Amino acid sequence: MKKKKKSDLEIGSCAHKNAKQDSGFIVCQDCGLIMEENLAFEDTVSASDYYTNSQRDYERRIRISDSKALQDPVIKEKYDRIKTLEKWFRDYETDFIEQKKTIELLKSHGIGLNIGNVKYKEIKDRYLKYNKYHRHNYQNMVIIFLAIVWLEIKDTTNIRIEEFNNVSRELGHKINKKMLNNAMLKVKRTENMLKEKKSMKELEKEIKNKIKIVFQKDLNNIPYQNIQDFFQNKIQFEKTKIDMQLLADKILNKISYTQIQNLNYKAFTAGLIYYIGQTLNNRKIFTQSLVESTSKFSSTTIRKKYHELIKILGDPSKLIL
Repeated sequence: MKKKKKSDLEIGSCAHKNAKQDSGFIVCQDCGLIMEENLAFEDTVSASDYYTNSQRDYERRIRISDSKALQDPVIKEKYDRIKTLEKWFRDYETDFIEQKKTIELLKSHGIGLNIGNVKYKEIKDRYLKYNKYHRHNYQNMVIIFLAIVWLEIKDTTNIRIEEFNNVSRELGHKINKKMLNNAMLKVKRTENMLKEKKSMKELEKEIKNKIKIVFQKDLNNIPYQNIQDFFQNKIQFEKTKIDMQLLADKILNKISYTQIQNLNYKAFTAGLIYYIGQTLNNRKIFTQSLVESTSKFSSTTIRKKYHELIKILGDPSKLIL
C-alpha cells in the first residue's frame, strides 16, 4: 500500500530535526520538506562582485598603500634610491646635470681643475658608452663614474689617487683604491671589447706621448724662484727646459716598447727628468728633491727609475745620441 502524502498541517507542525542531504538538497526525512537547494552553488560568487569599486576608488587605494609604504624608513630609502638611479645613472639619454654637479664639487676641492668643456664631453661620452652595455646598481655606477673621471684627469694632474679617494669619500661616496682600480679595469675592458686592438707600434707611440706630456707639465711646474741662482735670467731657464724636452724626444726614440710597457710612466718620467738633468753642465740644478716636489714621487722612486735608465742608456754624463 502506498504511503500517503503528508498534509500541510503535518508539515507545519514538523520540527524538521531529521534533515539530511539528498542529491544537492537538504530534505526533512519526517515531512519531506525541501529546506535548502542548489547547495553545490551556494559558495559561488556573482561575477558582478568583482567590479563593485570604480577605477577611481582602485587608484585611491593604491595611493594610500604607497603612502603607507613610504612611511617605513627602509622602504622610503629604496624608493629614493630607485628615483635617483633613474634620474642619474640608468637613463641612457640623461642630460648629465647631476654628474656635472659632482664634477663641480670635485673641482671645488681642487680635484679636476683642468676639466673644461672638451674634457667634460669625453667623460660624458665614456660614461654613456659604458652605461649602454652595462646597467648595474646605484653604488656600482657611482664608482664607475668616479673611475672615468679619474681616467680622464690622472695623466694631467699632480693629484694622487689617495687624495682623489679622500675627496670622493667627503662627498659621500664609499670608495677605496682597490674599488677604483677594479672599476677602471672594467671601463677599459669594455672599451677594448668595442674597438679594434692596437698594434704594438701604436701602443708604443701612445705611451711615449703620455711621457712627453707629463715631462713638459712637470718641468713647467718647477718655480723659477727655486733655481734662479743657476741662471742669468728666466729666458735662459725657459731655453734650458726646451733643450731638455728635445733631448727627451731623442732618448724616447732609443727606448723600445718592451722597456716601458709595464712601467708606471709617471714615475718613469720623474726619473727621466732627473736623468736628463744629470746631462747638463751643472748637475746640481735638477736635484732629486726638486723633481720630487713637482712629480710627487719620492726620492727613492726617482733614484730607482734613474738607475733603470742608466741600464738602458748608460751614464748620463757620457750620453751620446
